Amino acid sequence: MEPPDFTSPREAARPFTPKLSALSESPLYDKVWEDADLSKRDRSLITVAALVCLGRMDELPAHLHRAIGNGVTETELAAAITHLAFYLASRLQFPLRQ
Repeated sequence: MEPPDFTSPREAARPFTPKLSALSESPLYDKVWEDADLSKRDRSLITVAALVCLGRMDELPAHLHRAIGNGVTETELAAAITHLAFYLASRLQFPLRQ
């Protein structure tokens, strides 16, 4: 068995929980991400937006890399996160503008 990859909690747990990993990833990656109704590029942009809105910064780096690999540009990611910041600021009662 390879040593665990501790850069991600999911990857660190994978060697110890292979069945759980397979059950949790199979529907997501085999069915949801492969559904032709949305492109992987669009799914990546939506996923990044959801993670930003939920404050899941621990998951964000991997999904930012995946988004770039799926065709979202760094400029588009920056614009989306900036756009979201204004909506999130009002939710968090943090004024970004006067």
